[in-house]
Amino acid sequence: MSTEEMISVDYEIFGRVQGVFFRKYTQAEGKKLGLVGWVQNTEAGTVQGQLQGPSNKVRQMQDWLKSTGSPKSQIIKAEFKNEKNVKSLDHSTFKIVRL
Repeated sequence: MSTEEMISVDYEIFGRVQGVFFRKYTQAEGKKLGLVGWVQNTEAGTVQGQLQGPSNKVRQMQDWLKSTGSPKSQIIKAEFKNEKNVKSLDHSTFKIVRL
């Protein structure tokens, strides 16, 4: 039985993503997929964070961040960077970080 590879990726989401419960929905979606990481608003008006977990679940979350988000959000662009394989997870849960 193969162990699925775990990956870590940083993300930043642009558009109308603050004041529309984006962080709360992101946290809920991440937990639903069994991912760990964090999400926070930035002073630039974007939302950023990190995802960690099985690569197929991270891919699902990336699609969600690109296209779905929270009901009132308007996503213009999603950037993903620093993707790497990880042997162990740096986080124990998916949390909302306050500025």
